[in-house]
Amino acid sequence: MDLALAFTVFTTLFILELPDKTFIATLVLSTKYRPLLVWIGVASAFLVQTVVAVAFGGLLGRLPETPVKAVVMVLFFVAGVLLLKGASRADEEEHEVEEEFGAKATKSAQGLKVISTSFLVLFLAEWGDLSQLATAGFVARGGNPWAVGVGAFLALALVSGLAALLGRTLLQRIRLATIRRIAGCICLFFAATMALQLAGVDLPHWLPL
Repeated sequence: MDLALAFTVFTTLFILELPDKTFIATLVLSTKYRPLLVWIGVASAFLVQTVVAVAFGGLLGRLPETPVKAVVMVLFFVAGVLLLKGASRADEEEHEVEEEFGAKATKSAQGLKVISTSFLVLFLAEWGDLSQLATAGFVARGGNPWAVGVGAFLALALVSGLAALLGRTLLQRIRLATIRRIAGCICLFFAATMALQLAGVDLPHWLPL
């Protein structure tokens, strides 16, 4: 397995997912239910979504290389612009997401009911998410599916674990706006590297992209 690629995917997905609404959703669910059960449900949803993203990226990778790279480049560029543009509204959106998911977890539940509720909420929220698109993009660009899948899932599982255990503390110490700006810059960096590749520029061998 390509460990360098797995680490790149892990780092990218970790930063992308921290300011995402699924982090807030996990935090809210953990205030309503037992955190460990919430994490099991959320991590299970992330596992399924990661498999779906890797499979979708593999299908895209079967298409002609140049158009695929161009599409992935545009996806990363749009993601970067949206993250940077939305950074100023991060705090406001945080409250909106808390209210939205808080309303979905008003009923008391225990055991498997908590796991299934957490799974369903995050499974539906993750469709078309930036982290899912990024995972598919890494695979579509010719990345090793196992390395991408492992790196992506570990990042998502870690973020959801932090949200379940330390979410409120993290939000008090780290501003979502700052994380979004960092994530946006990373997406633009990947878009730039793909643009250079499409232009025929040879990238350094140490760059696992």
